[in-house]
Amino acid sequence: MMLSYWEQKNFLDYDLIVVGAGFTGLSTAIHFKKNQPKSKVLVLERGVFPTGASTKNAGFACFGSLTEILDDFWVMSPDEVVQLVERRYEGLRQIRKHFGDKVLRYQHRSGYEILDESNLSALDRLPDTNRLLKKVFKDEVFSIVKKPGKFGFSEKVKAVVKNKFEGELDPGAYLGALWHKASKLGITILTGLTVVEVDPEQGRVVAENKEKSSGFEFSAGKVAVCTNAFTKKLWTESPLEPGRGLILLSKPLHFDLPWKGAFHMDKGYVYFREVDGRLLLGGARNKDFENEKSTEFSVNPSIKAHLDQLAKEVIFPYREFEWEMEWTGIMAFGPKKTPVIQQIGNKTAVAVRLGGMGVAIGWQVGKELAALLSEM
Repeated sequence: MMLSYWEQKNFLDYDLIVVGAGFTGLSTAIHFKKNQPKSKVLVLERGVFPTGASTKNAGFACFGSLTEILDDFWVMSPDEVVQLVERRYEGLRQIRKHFGDKVLRYQHRSGYEILDESNLSALDRLPDTNRLLKKVFKDEVFSIVKKPGKFGFSEKVKAVVKNKFEGELDPGAYLGALWHKASKLGITILTGLTVVEVDPEQGRVVAENKEKSSGFEFSAGKVAVCTNAFTKKLWTESPLEPGRGLILLSKPLHFDLPWKGAFHMDKGYVYFREVDGRLLLGGARNKDFENEKSTEFSVNPSIKAHLDQLAKEVIFPYREFEWEMEWTGIMAFGPKKTPVIQQIGNKTAVAVRLGGMGVAIGWQVGKELAALLSEM
């Protein structure tokens, strides 16, 4: 690549380079720039839009359904579970406070979880779970809906649990708010560049364009890697496993919905909501964990068939509708659900493993990473 003197002088050296322009990457850049207003900050992104899951998720402003939280008790202590829920809820409160509900297109229509016969035992532990979470919410989080039949689900649904603290937002509107904030602060965002190498000790970042016809070598005082599921390509020791999530969106529905809100099923692995008069339904990677540990943006036909069956037999029995769109997002998971925020070299730190909760914790994780980078 032949660069001019002006390009070399102005566009290759930075105080901070952030790899990844999703919620976490942009949040890191924004918090770092706010702390150090005179710093020169660059964000690099291989896609036109964030590659992972930031604008490909379902837009749930959630922190965990009842059965999902109960499932966490198998691998985490009660204190760890409460801390995780608190982190997620506080993260949601912070973005609502900072950007405003109107900008985020946030709707507070409550959250619900539908239980079949196999999950009914969760109701026995609902009071204890409420007691445990009361120190965070100062109120009872979960309650049993007295007339579950009003939602119009099939008879397979034996109970519905309400979560009055849950809401929904528009992930694209959230990203737009982050773009606007970054622009006002003077942060540079370059898209269409894939980072192929990061030298964590020297702050050297090598990137190439989509056609691989041009390479660029940047340098920075600090480097932040915020590529979540794709981090292994840059940090081979990362304790991460990708987790692909499928989302289906229907054509506009020609009947009135008997429900509103954010709904969960099957320990949080399945989720659905109403969006602009359509049904949005996603998840079910637990039906094929092994094949969903993928960074390929393709549709798993067995999972699509499972979601389609749930929609037609459980959510909308006796109703006719058609699917219009489908897409996948790539999340990152590991042995624990807490995010990894750590230094991996003299000049480099990472913030990864959002556990499918980037909407809730991306802003706060970015703030913590920015603080760590400032101390390095």
